[in-house]
Amino acid sequence: MDLNSASSIVLQVLTQATSQDTAVLKPAEEQLKQWETQPGFYSVLLNIFTNHSLDVNVRWLAVLYFKNGIDRYWRRVAPHALSEEEKSTLRAGLIANFNEPVNQIATQISVLIAKVARLDCPRQWPELIPTLVESVKIQDDLRQHRALLTFYHVTKTLASKRLAADRKLFYDLASGIYSFTCSLWNHHTDTFLQQICTTDETAISNSLERTLLSLKVLRKLTVHGFVEPHRNIEVMGFLHAVFERLKQFLECSRTIGVDNACRDRLEKTIILFTKVLLDFLDQHPFSFTSLIQRSLEFAVSYVFTEAGEGVVFERFIVQCMNLIKMIVKNYAYKPSKNVEDSSPETLEAHKIKASFFTFPTLTEICRRLVTHYFLLTEEELTMWEEDPEGFTVEETGGDSWKYSLRPCTEVLFIDIFHEYNQTLTPVLLDMVHSLQGPTNVEDTQTLLIKDAVYNAVGLAAYELFDSVDFDQWFKSQLLAELQMTHNRYKPIRRRVIWLIGQWISVKFKSDLRPMLYEAICNLLQDQDLVVRIETATTLKLTVDDFEFRTDQFLPYLESMFTLLFQLLQEVRECDTKMHILHVLSCVIERVNMQIRPYVGCLVQYLPLLWKQSEEHNMLRCAILTTLIHLVQGLGADSKNLYPFLLPIIQLSTDVSQPPHVYLLEDGLELWLVTLENSPCLTPELLRIFQNMSALLELSSENLRTCFKIINGYIFLSPSEFLQVNAAELCKSFCEILKDVTTEGQVQVLKVVENVLKVNPVLGPDLFQPLLPSVFRGIISGERYPVVMSTYLGIIGRVLLQNKSFFSLLLNQMACEFGQEPDLLLGHVIEMWVDRMDNITQPERRKLSALALLSLLPSDNSIIQDKFCGIINISVEGLHDVMTEDTETRTFKDCMLMSISEEPKVTEEEEPPTEQDKRKKMLALKDPVHSVSLQQFVYEKLKAQQELLGEAGFQALMETVDAEIVTQLQDFLQGF
Repeated sequence: MDLNSASSIVLQVLTQATSQDTAVLKPAEEQLKQWETQPGFYSVLLNIFTNHSLDVNVRWLAVLYFKNGIDRYWRRVAPHALSEEEKSTLRAGLIANFNEPVNQIATQISVLIAKVARLDCPRQWPELIPTLVESVKIQDDLRQHRALLTFYHVTKTLASKRLAADRKLFYDLASGIYSFTCSLWNHHTDTFLQQICTTDETAISNSLERTLLSLKVLRKLTVHGFVEPHRNIEVMGFLHAVFERLKQFLECSRTIGVDNACRDRLEKTIILFTKVLLDFLDQHPFSFTSLIQRSLEFAVSYVFTEAGEGVVFERFIVQCMNLIKMIVKNYAYKPSKNVEDSSPETLEAHKIKASFFTFPTLTEICRRLVTHYFLLTEEELTMWEEDPEGFTVEETGGDSWKYSLRPCTEVLFIDIFHEYNQTLTPVLLDMVHSLQGPTNVEDTQTLLIKDAVYNAVGLAAYELFDSVDFDQWFKSQLLAELQMTHNRYKPIRRRVIWLIGQWISVKFKSDLRPMLYEAICNLLQDQDLVVRIETATTLKLTVDDFEFRTDQFLPYLESMFTLLFQLLQEVRECDTKMHILHVLSCVIERVNMQIRPYVGCLVQYLPLLWKQSEEHNMLRCAILTTLIHLVQGLGADSKNLYPFLLPIIQLSTDVSQPPHVYLLEDGLELWLVTLENSPCLTPELLRIFQNMSALLELSSENLRTCFKIINGYIFLSPSEFLQVNAAELCKSFCEILKDVTTEGQVQVLKVVENVLKVNPVLGPDLFQPLLPSVFRGIISGERYPVVMSTYLGIIGRVLLQNKSFFSLLLNQMACEFGQEPDLLLGHVIEMWVDRMDNITQPERRKLSALALLSLLPSDNSIIQDKFCGIINISVEGLHDVMTEDTETRTFKDCMLMSISEEPKVTEEEEPPTEQDKRKKMLALKDPVHSVSLQQFVYEKLKAQQELLGEAGFQALMETVDAEIVTQLQDFLQGF
C-alpha cells in the first residue's frame, strides 16, 4: 500500500473511530479490524502516532491499535504474522525520536517498545539498549525523560521473563549496564537534592521524576539481574547507599510540605527505596545478610523512636514494619533444631538478629506497638460514631498487612511475640497487671491503652496459653467489665467480648459457657451498634467451637435468636447483613431441629431481604447459605417455605440468568437439601427440574451435586418423576458418557442403578439406550475396577429382577456380536467370576451371588458348564454376609433388614432426613436386604437337584472344588 494515500484513508477512519456517534463509530471499528492483518497497516499507524500535529485522540487510538497488533501478529508463528522487513522498519521507527510531547501517549509508546523488546531483544534488536543508554544522556529535558521512561519499561519487561535462557540474557544485560545506571541515578538524585534549596518547582519536579525512573530501573536490575548479588561490589554499594539516600529524602519531606505539588512524588520515591530493600530480601535472603543490622537499626529508629517524628508518613511506617517482620520471620535465618544441620549463612544471620533484638530493644518495640500503634485513632473513633458498620468491617485478612497500618502493626506484633515469646510474655503481663480493675470512664487515655493491651492479649492468645489463667480472669474481671454500661466504656465492652472470642478455642472452661451466653444476651441489647456486631461475631466463634454443647446453649436459644434477628433487620450495609446472616446460619446449623419454634420471624423476613438484595449477589449467597441450614433444621416442615424457596432455587440454578454465576453452587446445595427434606413431590418442585439438562451440559465441578439432585428426585417420587424426565435424562447421560472421567462415568451409572432399584420393571426400558454399552464393557473386561463393579451391579439388577428384559438385551447383544445368546451368556458369567474381586461393596457382592443363582435351576449346558463359577461366587457372597451366632452356632444373613429396626440416634448424630427414611423403605423391598442368601442358595440347589436327579446333580457338584463344597455345607447346616 502507498504510504501517503494509505495514511490519509487510515487517518480518516481513525478519526471516525473517535466519534461519539455509534453510527459513525461502528463501521470505522469494523474497517480497522479488517486492516489489522494487512501488510503496511502498522507502518501507517506509526506514521500517524508520531505525527505531533494530528489530533491527540486520533494518535492515542493509533498507539492502542499498534499495541494490540504486537500482541496478536508480532510473533513469527502467529497467523497473519508481520513480515521481517516490516518489523525491522517499525523497530527503527519506534526508537528514532524520543520526543513525544503528550505524557499518556509517551507511556503507551514506552510500553509497546517494551512489548517488542520482550519478543526481539537482544537477538533481533541488538541496538535497542545502546540507543536507550545514549538517549538518556541527552541534555534535552523532554527527550531525556522519554528515553528514561522507555528504559524503565524495557527493563521491567525483560526482568519478568522466567525461562533459563532469558534469565541468562538478563544477567548479561544487567552486568553490562549496571555501572551506568548507578551513575545515572546518582546524578539525578544529586541534582534533585541541590535543587530542593531553590524555588524552581518545575526543575525540582523534573529532576525528582528522573530520580524516580532511574531508581525503578535500578530496582529491577538489582533484584533480578544477578545470581549472587552479594559478590558484586557495585550492587552492595548501591544497597548500602539506599539507607543514606533514604535519610536525605526523609529530611526533604520537612521542606516539601503536604500541600506541595512534589509531595506525592517524593513519598513515592521514599516508598520505592523501601521496596528495593524488601524485594531484595525476598529474592536473595542470604545476600541480604550484611544488610540485616543496618535495616533493623534504620527501621526501628524511624518507627519506634523519636527519630521519625515529623518525617515519617503512614505508608513508610508500613514498609518499615514489613521489613522488620520479613527479617524476624524469614525461614532462611532460622537455624534447625539440630544446630549442626544449619548452614553457616543461616547461623550468621541468626547471630546478627540475636545481637540486635536484645531485651531492652524488644521491650521497647513491644511497648511502643501496644501503647502507640494499637491505640484507636481520632479518625477511627469518629468513624465509630458516624459510621459504626463501616468501622466493624475492618481491613483484615489476606495481604492487607502489606498496605494498611493497623493490620500491619498487628501482624508484626504476632510475629515478634511468636519469635521472642519468652522475653515478651512478662512484658505484656506486666502491662495487663497495671490495668487491673475497672477504669475511670473520664480517663479516656487509660481506656484506650486498656483496649490496646487487651487487643495484644487476644492476638497472642496461643503464645500466652501457659501464662494466663483466662478462666479466672474472665470470672474475676472481664465479666464485670462487660457489665459496665457507661457509654464511654463501650471500647472496653467491645474489646473484652472480642478478646473472649479469641480465647474461646484456646483455653475456656466448658462450665463457664452459660455465664458467657448470659453476657452475650445482655450485650446483644447494648446501646452501641459496634458492640452488638462484635458480640455476634464472638457468638459465632463460641457456637462454632469444638467444645460447644447444645444442652448448655438451649436455654438461651430463643432470646439469642430473637436479638440476632433484630440486629439483622437493624443493620443497613450489605457486608454487615451478610455477617449477621452467617452468625444466624451457624446457630441454626449447630442446634438443628431445636430451632423450629423460633424461625418464624426469619422465614417472614428473608423474602423481603432477598428482594432488597437484587444488586448484591454476595448477600444473596449468604441468604442461600442461611436457607440451606434452615431447611435442614426444619426437616419436612420446610415444605411450608416452598412458595419462597422454590423460585429462589429456580433463579439460582438457571444458567440463562446472569446471577447464576454467583449463586449456582449454593443454589444447587439448597436444591439438594430441599429434596432430601421434602415429604412429597409437588408440581412446583418437579417443574424446577427443567433447569437440569442445561446444567448437565455445563459438565462443571457441580456435576456431582447435580447427580445427587437427580437421585433425590428418584427416591422422592420415582414413577411421577421418571414418567416426565426419563427420556431427556437418558439422552443427557448418553452425551455425558461420550466424554467424561472414570469418576463421572461411575456417577452416571449409579443414577441408573438407583432407577433400577426403585423400579425394576420399567427402569430397564426407560434407560435401554445406555445398557448395551454396559454389556459391552463387561464382555470386553473393563479395566477400571470401580467402573466394572458398577457395570456388574446394573446387569445384576436386570438379571435378578427383570428376567424378560435381560433375555431381550442378551438377544440384542448376541446379534451385535454375531454369537449364540447362550454362548454370550457364558462369556458374561465367566467374566463375572473372573472380576468378582473388583466388587468391594458387600451389597453388590451379595447381588452378584443372587443374580447368578437366579439362572438356576437350568438344564442349559452352558449354564451347567459355568455351575462351578456360580457356586464359587455364592460361597464368596456367603462369607461376606453371614455372621455366626456364637450361642446357637448358627449362621444368619447380616444384610437382612426388618421394618422394626430403628437405629438409635445419639445427640452427636443428625436425625435421619426424609430421604434417609425413603432409602430405608426402599431397602426393605430390595432383594439384597429382604432375601436370605443362605435360604436362596439352598432353594436353588434343591431345585437344580430335582431337575437333574440325584446322579446328575452329584456329577455337577463334582465340578466344584472340594474345599468350596465343604464351606458350602457348613453354611447350609440346618436346612
